[in-house]
Amino acid sequence: MQPQLFHRVVADDFAAVDEIIRQQLSSRVPLVEKIGDYIISAGGKRLRPLLVLLAGRALGYRQDDLRLLAAIIEFLHTSTLLHDDVVDMSGMRRGRSTANALWGNAPSVLVGDFLYARSFEMMVTLGSMPVMRIISQATRVIAEGEVLQLSKVRDASTTEETYMEVIRGKTAMLFEASTHSAAVLTQTPADVAEALRQFGDNLGIAFQLVDDLLDYKGDAETLGKNVGDDLAEGKPTLPLIYTMREGNAEQAALVRQAIQKGGIEDLERIREAVEAAGALDYTARLAREYADRAIACLEVLPDSEHRQALEELTRFAVARTH
Repeated sequence: MQPQLFHRVVADDFAAVDEIIRQQLSSRVPLVEKIGDYIISAGGKRLRPLLVLLAGRALGYRQDDLRLLAAIIEFLHTSTLLHDDVVDMSGMRRGRSTANALWGNAPSVLVGDFLYARSFEMMVTLGSMPVMRIISQATRVIAEGEVLQLSKVRDASTTEETYMEVIRGKTAMLFEASTHSAAVLTQTPADVAEALRQFGDNLGIAFQLVDDLLDYKGDAETLGKNVGDDLAEGKPTLPLIYTMREGNAEQAALVRQAIQKGGIEDLERIREAVEAAGALDYTARLAREYADRAIACLEVLPDSEHRQALEELTRFAVARTH
């Protein structure tokens, strides 16, 4: 199968980023390397480093330090995955057992800390204080987003506004930091850097909306995670919030009770309720709106295959099934 344009146009860069990741995983403690290699080799979509490469190249930047920045972003993302899986008590990610399921919570948290620390060492090597400012702030906002989400677990009164605040922090922030830091590294004009920051923010929101939609629409084999995971943890995501707000009394009561007690005993009934209430259509429509906003932000870029690839990547993010 022909790789997508957004992979093809940065294939050499992408291979170089993989090599940097392998080198930077080295540690004198074998278990650090073992767990780090396990989670990084799981692959995934690698959208965030892709965004760094595509944004930088779309701005005409040809320096190799863009590859180092892409690797930094992937290390940060991977560290958050290790921590998230412990917090969420997840047993499956990307179709494989999670690191915490295989090695336990303590090693997973500590290796996540190692990856965080390594990413900041790599930032020092990069030597750009403006980039370090963006990424260090993003790291804080991501942690705040995760804590906010944790504080809303089993809280059926969570509003759509609070939900958007959660996903803007825990997911969209790293998308935003990817494109914004790439733009700042290239020393592009401030208005262009701001447009790319907004592009990343809108794309990240669209991506998470689809993720939350797939928790009720997908299947475990395609998703690479357990369907209904969010419901099992009592997370009030948008399909549930909308159903409680716009559904009939029976649908709203069913969802409210499911959030408050957690678990997936009523998963099929919940899926039927969110579908019937129009919550999945609403979430999908909102995702498309944010994707359209993201694409509109790219008008500041000259036409090129890299800009086209960013547009394709945005469409892929909302059309995906996993």
